[in-house]
Amino acid sequence: MARRVMMVTGGSRGIGAATALMAAGRGYDLLLTYRNAVERADATKRACEEAGARVVLVQGDAGAESDILAAFNRCDEAFGTLDVLVNNAGITGPKRLLADTTLEDWTSVFTPNVIGVALHCREAVRRMSTKRGGKGGAIVNVSSRASEIGSGGEWIHYAASKGAVDTLTIGLAREVAAEGIRVNAVNPGLIETEIHAASGQPDRLARLTPGVPMGRSGKAEEVSEAVLFLSGTASSYITGTCLPIGGGR
Repeated sequence: MARRVMMVTGGSRGIGAATALMAAGRGYDLLLTYRNAVERADATKRACEEAGARVVLVQGDAGAESDILAAFNRCDEAFGTLDVLVNNAGITGPKRLLADTTLEDWTSVFTPNVIGVALHCREAVRRMSTKRGGKGGAIVNVSSRASEIGSGGEWIHYAASKGAVDTLTIGLAREVAAEGIRVNAVNPGLIETEIHAASGQPDRLARLTPGVPMGRSGKAEEVSEAVLFLSGTASSYITGTCLPIGGGR
């Protein structure tokens, strides 16, 4: 059987890398984008190749239209098709009270997290839509439980950007449902990745995990399982869903 093609943004580490590796083992070839982590991206590429995938790496800024277009063009050249887009790239920005935020805090977070996601979705729809000559496909946006919780006292700017991702997911799902494209989101909670330390809160998991009803933080692979489910035929009647993955929190 021909392998399907998945694009994963921010595919060098964390949830993105876990999703890529899982997808490689389940019959996908991959285009992975990353920004700065060259060594991590190369390591993820090698691991996915060892799992049987053909992998193309593209370095770029997930919020820059020129880099986004370059990534999709490279996918066209390498594979000639795209079955699944996983919008994983994004940033939290620094921990701030809203009263202390700057315009830069807001624009730096919203540019990749919202505008970049929207532009990636646009390019995927242009290629997947049956009304535009495509064969359909699936889009999975990596949102966050922050979109509902609000992240007051930490990063309201990040939470607001993920609220926008949820709205985009629901609206786009309804817009392209008749064009063979399903659009869903996963909303991870406290997951064991580097995002906490990168935001200046290396103790965040230890501090907040006692508030999780299941009594533990999650693993990136637990999110990846949901991403792969929403990408495949087992979820063929699911669209416009934002799936919480937060241990009950």
